[in-house]
Amino acid sequence: MTRADAQAARRNPLALIAARWTPDPRTVRRAALAALVMSVVIVVTGGAVRLTGSGLGCPTWPKCTEDSIASTREMGVHGLIEFGNRLLTYVLCAAVGWAIVAARSQKPYRRGLTRLGWAQFWIVMGNAVLGGIVVLVGLNPYTVAAHFLLSSALIAVATLMWHRVGEGDGEPRPLVGKPVRQLVWFLVAVSVLLIAVGTVVTGAGPHAGDSSEVERMPLDWETVSKLHAVLAWIVATLTFALWFVLKAVDAPAGPLHRSRELFLIILAQGVIGYVQYFTDLPEVLVGAHMFGSCVMWIWVVRVLLSLRERPDAPVAEVPVPPAQSSRAPSESIAGPG
Repeated sequence: MTRADAQAARRNPLALIAARWTPDPRTVRRAALAALVMSVVIVVTGGAVRLTGSGLGCPTWPKCTEDSIASTREMGVHGLIEFGNRLLTYVLCAAVGWAIVAARSQKPYRRGLTRLGWAQFWIVMGNAVLGGIVVLVGLNPYTVAAHFLLSSALIAVATLMWHRVGEGDGEPRPLVGKPVRQLVWFLVAVSVLLIAVGTVVTGAGPHAGDSSEVERMPLDWETVSKLHAVLAWIVATLTFALWFVLKAVDAPAGPLHRSRELFLIILAQGVIGYVQYFTDLPEVLVGAHMFGSCVMWIWVVRVLLSLRERPDAPVAEVPVPPAQSSRAPSESIAGPG
């Protein structure tokens, strides 16, 4: 490595990696998928922390106790569960980091794809801080709800990046008419409302997250649950209507398949929701419902993205003057990050 290379690496290590490694497109897609999978895993394990009453297993943050970063033997299984969930944040960071490096190293360079990776990184950092605040305020239900909603935002960005890997950077071309696109945006809006009300159900419900006295939202849990169910029926109806309209207008296979898959996911999620409601919210079913919520949200985003196609953008060839050719390798290392 030359001195110029070393200086460029200090300024932009990602560009140094990109100059020496070109990943296969499948590698980039797998990296984006790994980040998406981990964003779901961290939600499910966070739910396990809550459902096992381990929310304050580590009573402080960023350390587990005042004197120890990790959980101790005296803290028992609750401390182990809570600390294990904290460790998974590092696994999530590693998955997002791999996605960023793979996207940055892809040839040709796609700035938008790299930015989606960095957006995930900053959401993870923000949610880690918010998770610490959740512990410090004793599992306040409003902070817990915000923690879950920010995780849903992470899932949406991860889904977008995974989808964008398989697209080009050309101008988006709609595959369906404007009325259908408006219907899908309404479906997205109601789905967001459904998820938000779901956090209120959790905040007012019996699973407080710890065996100690934890503040709950001052709402009637059953009334909010019924509102949540009504919104779920609206989402299901909109999804079925979307599938019927797409079928009627002979839409491409992509939107048809995604809308049909979403409808089946919502039906399965509804079955789990009603069973858990009438069986006094067993922890296993509540955890399954949280996982189903993540899957449903991924498919809502996928339905939205399936309504367009993006071809490869034309690449303009820019000739390099002879006087600059000797500097080209070093300059490529210091390229955009």
